Amino acid sequence: MAAPMEVAVCTDSAAPMWSCIVWELHSGANLLTYRGGQAGPHGLALLNGEYLLAAQLGKNYISAWELQRKDQLQQKIMCPGPVTCLTTSPNGLYVLAGVAESIHLWEVSTGNLLVILSRHYQDVSCLQFTGDSSHFISGGKDCLVLAWSLCSVLQADPSRIPAPRHVWSHHTLPITDLHCGFGGPLARVATSSLDQTVKLWEVSSGELLLSVLFDVSIMAVTMDLAEHHMFCGGSEGSIFQVDLFTWPGQRERNFQPEQDAGKVFKGHRNQVTCLSVSTDGSVLLSGSHDETVRLWDVQSKQCIRTVALKGPVTNATILLAPVSMLSSDFRPSLPLPHFNKHLLGAEHGDELRHGGLTLRLGLHQQGSEPSYLDRTEQLQAVLCSTMEKSVLGGQDQLRVRVTELEDEVRNLRKINRDLFDFSTRFITRPAK
Repeated sequence: MAAPMEVAVCTDSAAPMWSCIVWELHSGANLLTYRGGQAGPHGLALLNGEYLLAAQLGKNYISAWELQRKDQLQQKIMCPGPVTCLTTSPNGLYVLAGVAESIHLWEVSTGNLLVILSRHYQDVSCLQFTGDSSHFISGGKDCLVLAWSLCSVLQADPSRIPAPRHVWSHHTLPITDLHCGFGGPLARVATSSLDQTVKLWEVSSGELLLSVLFDVSIMAVTMDLAEHHMFCGGSEGSIFQVDLFTWPGQRERNFQPEQDAGKVFKGHRNQVTCLSVSTDGSVLLSGSHDETVRLWDVQSKQCIRTVALKGPVTNATILLAPVSMLSSDFRPSLPLPHFNKHLLGAEHGDELRHGGLTLRLGLHQQGSEPSYLDRTEQLQAVLCSTMEKSVLGGQDQLRVRVTELEDEVRNLRKINRDLFDFSTRFITRPAK
């Protein structure tokens, strides 16, 4: 069986001939181009391995293409304002978009706009789901990073305002990028900011694990799959490699290029806007405002390929090519529905489909959720209680058993005294 093909998917802000280009990662051969509009930063997403979505730069709609019908725009998803960022859930069930300071969540199967989250105070700049689709992370120009539980957001009671699970407010300037590692609810999240820091967080506890200070603003951040390295793109064109597996343990550190000269990728002439790492961690892809996309060898820090685009690069990511991208006769399993512009509830002319059934999963988990450490402690207590019951029979049976043993000891002591008295009388009995 042949190994899956890795492809690079790139967009720029000029797009005179095409909106998005796909090329084979290692050979550099052009595979596909998609036409129609200009994709904005953090505005490119693959939906269920069948559709390519692109948030149009400065426009109030999202373009959608079938992966094989590259020359024909499938649909425009209209939004109430310019779309600032876009992502999809790995399970293919939901689409998230930042519209100004609000987050819009659509259900893919019905096209219903389920909820609008308004907890940021300025534009939302980046969005990403965890690998299991249970949580999503949002970063904004208000310097805040919010971690959301999807089941808490998908609540049936419209009177309740969904609240994020964690509010990370340690950054002091706007958030420029974020990357969510593997592990689902136990994942670690890296965030970059104009305040010249990159911070590493834990989703389960909300704890700040690491903060690295640089000499320049950091515009992009990513990690390899094993999370051995964190790559940070600077505003002056350098890319810095932070080794996580050799970290000495302190929570804060300054990255000094003169001391870490072997950890810097140099080649871009303008700010780095996007970063992505290959599956095996050997190749790094970077896009920049210098209108080039570069492919780097991680071990040697050498540039192995440069692709020139027609404008500042807005998106560059490495993907495992889905079957639908490589097969000319592939068609999506289901067509995209009409995406409603307004919230579910027949507002402003969006009518509910009669006879439908709305199902919300995870209602039993709504409200305040215990952390995974709390759940671990609860599980440990249950296991200890079960073990105690299985070995000793429980507290009530233990008390009964102790009482029985105490009665038996008293009986044995009485028998011992009786034997002693009998032997004493027998020995001291006068001879006849």
